[in-house]
Amino acid sequence: MPNSKDSVLTTRATAELLGVAVSTAQLWIENGAIPSWKTPGGHRRVRLSAVKRLMEERGLVAPVAAAVAPAVASSAEFLPLPTAAYPVPHDEAQRLLALDAARIVDTPAESVFDRLTWLASQVTESPMALISLLTSKRQWFKSRIGVEVVETPRDWAFCSHAILQDGLFVVEDATRDPRFQDNPLVIGEPHIRFYAAFPLFDANKVPLGTLCVLDREPRRLRDREIRSLRELAAIASEEIQRRTRP
Repeated sequence: MPNSKDSVLTTRATAELLGVAVSTAQLWIENGAIPSWKTPGGHRRVRLSAVKRLMEERGLVAPVAAAVAPAVASSAEFLPLPTAAYPVPHDEAQRLLALDAARIVDTPAESVFDRLTWLASQVTESPMALISLLTSKRQWFKSRIGVEVVETPRDWAFCSHAILQDGLFVVEDATRDPRFQDNPLVIGEPHIRFYAAFPLFDANKVPLGTLCVLDREPRRLRDREIRSLRELAAIASEEIQRRTRP
């Protein structure tokens, strides 16, 4: 009988973990190389343990996956959604497992992170600053300045765009950007106009979230503000890495 904590994966999530095309994963599932079963809706599902076993047998364990993937995901929100209404990194399955391994989502506030958001707000003269972590279903704020809510749905997250690149991601005026002009956080509280962020990485350069600053007015960052935000994001990344599961 399978372990009740052994995560259930879709074919796409299986392909992402294996680093192969979806068609290849489908072939391996159909020919029995990866044990599977069908849901009442006719969709194939597999156990994470079966995927890991195949990776070990065929030498398919990628360096990042081997270093960051826990035995199982602790919650469904650390597994990719079958379809997502937000931009998804090509390695989203591994990214979510890495976030799970960091064991930081839904932890209490910590002064070290609160100091970083305060400094980010001060050095960029921004009324709002966040340390945001992205599960498959929500963006959760480990630390926040000038924002009342502690989380939002993932498909509202500007940060979903920011984690797709290594460096600075900027939206100078969200009302003029078709990606964000209808976003609930733009048309409603906190009425975001300006957004700037650097990704936060684990030890294997997997992006887990962002350090971002926001404003209710369109604007730009000066060079020294960009440098300061980059350095603060690097410190936040180092603090998160301290918490990563062995």
